[in-house]
Amino acid sequence: MHAAVVCITTLLAALPAFALQRGTLGFALGTKKPDGSCKTTSDYESDFDAIKINTGSKLVRGYSASDCNCAQQILPAAKNKGFKVMLGVWPDVEESFNADKKALASYATKYTDQVYAVTVGSETLYRGNFTGPELLSKINDIKAILPNTKVGTADSWNKYADGTADAVIRGGVDLLMANAFPYWQGKDVGRGAEFTYFDDIQQALAHIQQVSGSLDKIEFWNGETGWPTDGGTNYGEATAGTKNAAKFYSQGVCSMLSWGINVFYFEAFDEPWKPASIGDNGEAKDETHWGAMNVDRSKKSNFHLQCRRWRGAEPSQP
Repeated sequence: MHAAVVCITTLLAALPAFALQRGTLGFALGTKKPDGSCKTTSDYESDFDAIKINTGSKLVRGYSASDCNCAQQILPAAKNKGFKVMLGVWPDVEESFNADKKALASYATKYTDQVYAVTVGSETLYRGNFTGPELLSKINDIKAILPNTKVGTADSWNKYADGTADAVIRGGVDLLMANAFPYWQGKDVGRGAEFTYFDDIQQALAHIQQVSGSLDKIEFWNGETGWPTDGGTNYGEATAGTKNAAKFYSQGVCSMLSWGINVFYFEAFDEPWKPASIGDNGEAKDETHWGAMNVDRSKKSNFHLQCRRWRGAEPSQP
């Protein structure tokens, strides 16, 4: 653990004052069916039924409002099922940015009760697609057409902690989401993963609070976290498997919610159409078995998605 890491006891001491209530749980949700074709409103309604029954959550997030006509299809389903949606804008290229902007103007403005917020970009600072000021300009562009909707961005936790996102933090955004995957840091469940997860989020949140000058001026979320289940691949010391995913969910995600931090779990269902992902070590890794539930929306064996009452145990240290 490098010198910049802040001791987890700092987080445990500071969060009770910040966390006045339990955090909100949501799920990342894809736009495609198992065969790779686009979901319809009825598909999203079935997704929502499974998510609500198995997890109790009524909130999902996407990444591109125009991909597979997402906003057009998902928002009526959300209205019918009592869900809220955090829509996404993919600003990396002008074509997708403009298409998403058009979709928001056409549909988000008509379903304001179903749109929880909009995120502009997903790890664009991490990939180096934009500087902080450039990303802020994109965010403000979207805010101009949705002045009464929360608008922000999602990025890797370390891009907040190291100051890369400072211009965005100072720019008056409504919410910021920090992604944190101890799996992609090679930390295994029960051997440092939970500690690393809490520490990552603490570093991002602490820096956002310091730069913004407030504990709650900007709404904060853990934008993504998760663990590959059976059929997934290992990454360094991190071992895939449903048993480990269930343990990380229980000891990591549920504990984070108990400390009052909002969490989006990546992801709701397995997605067999996805190509392999290339990790920082250059190796191809399976991306099809990250779902909290199976591709047919059924529960995974021994993967309990209703968080039980947290008893206050600290995350295990490496």
